[in-house]
Amino acid sequence: MSVLPLVFTSGWASGVNAYAVVLLLGIFGATGVTDEVPDALQRPDVLIVAGVLFLCEAVADKIPYVDSVWDTVHTVIRPVAGAVVGALLAGQSGSLPDLAAGAIGGSTALTSHLVKAGTRMAVNTSPEPFSNIALSTAEDLGVAGIISFAIFHPVAAAVIAGTLLVLGVVILVFLWSRIRRFRRRRAQRREELHFPGDNPRTPGRKNRPPEAPGKLPPR
Repeated sequence: MSVLPLVFTSGWASGVNAYAVVLLLGIFGATGVTDEVPDALQRPDVLIVAGVLFLCEAVADKIPYVDSVWDTVHTVIRPVAGAVVGALLAGQSGSLPDLAAGAIGGSTALTSHLVKAGTRMAVNTSPEPFSNIALSTAEDLGVAGIISFAIFHPVAAAVIAGTLLVLGVVILVFLWSRIRRFRRRRAQRREELHFPGDNPRTPGRKNRPPEAPGKLPPR
């Protein structure tokens, strides 16, 4: 069976939480749940580093604005991780060229990372921190669930990952359109407060009497 669905799913998940992907795949391979995971991901040192970094991300990802800084740092790390995992998975089965699999995993990871980072920046405009915690928890559970599902049903998991990717792009566009509209309205209100005479609907504005047609205004 082609390893492409697993590569695509792991790429999407890597864009959300690359350390969780490496950790889960390594655990599944080391415990004998699947033989699709390459030995490089099952090494104890790889699992320990991935586990520590996963815990760091689990904390940083739930703090407003800290999560955006973390996402900025991982703009390169997550796509590279998706590409490496994809290439390793393809090399393990030999059904896809390593380079092509790396491109698929890396590009999918980059797209899902941009969706996540953009959504987090939009959510950070909210003054309360609970939306960050809820969104981060949902992302962690989603990555864990879809990677586990992909081990046993790779094609179905790839379809779900693709749907989530498209849905994330649509939600991101919607959120940023609403934020731009809100900022324009706030800027207009501030302008009305600072320059009330320039707005005809502002209370207290002194309106000039209409000029008679055909007459020039006095000099």
